[in-house]
Amino acid sequence: MTEFLVFTLAAQIASFGGLAGHERRGSDSWPGRSALIGLLGAANGTRRDDDAGQAALAGLGFAVGAYATGVPLRDYHTVQTVPQKFKRPATRAQALAMAGDQGDLNTVITLRDYRCGVLYAVAVWGDGAMLADLQEALRQPRFTLYLGRKSCPLSAPVAPQILDAEDPAQALGEADLPAWYPPSSGPDFIASEWPADMAGFQETAEWRHDEPLDRRQWHFAARQVRMHRPAGGQAGGTG
Repeated sequence: MTEFLVFTLAAQIASFGGLAGHERRGSDSWPGRSALIGLLGAANGTRRDDDAGQAALAGLGFAVGAYATGVPLRDYHTVQTVPQKFKRPATRAQALAMAGDQGDLNTVITLRDYRCGVLYAVAVWGDGAMLADLQEALRQPRFTLYLGRKSCPLSAPVAPQILDAEDPAQALGEADLPAWYPPSSGPDFIASEWPADMAGFQETAEWRHDEPLDRRQWHFAARQVRMHRPAGGQAGGTG
């Protein structure tokens, strides 16, 4: 048996990183490792420049059960940009005014991708004392918890609990899902770092670029994720 910290993530709108460039911010369909470490760090009050705290969180293992991955939403922004030749303006408003006066104001359209109506259960394993501290932190978070961006608040309590289970699938089955979610036989899939097979699931592998290397510089590495889907295609999700 292994000790797990299990909690729930529900939101009407969320964004989980993915493809990112100057004009595009994509979203994957489920929260990756960097998102979960960031959320637990926010609950615990661990800042991005706290190297020791970030290293401790990086030692945890994660499994995500996807009950509803939601539907995609794309938001379009019109953004005015200023050429780099305008050095050290006092404010952005001053920079825009300077660029406008000289006819150097540029306008671009940027894209932001979201997922609407999502529900996940998360199982975490690692140091037992840390799991207990994180359970309390999730109950009384130091910083506001959100799913991907500050415009994506949670829509239900995270309901953290610590329990013993054979594997993440069994632990996720004990998650306290919101009352509005219909009874289900389990998640559509489980994305996991668990090193062993889980009974009743067929396994494939996917690559995600979500292993934090440096929080201050926003550097991430690729990793392979074990994707577990119910054998026979039976699942209870709505997403």
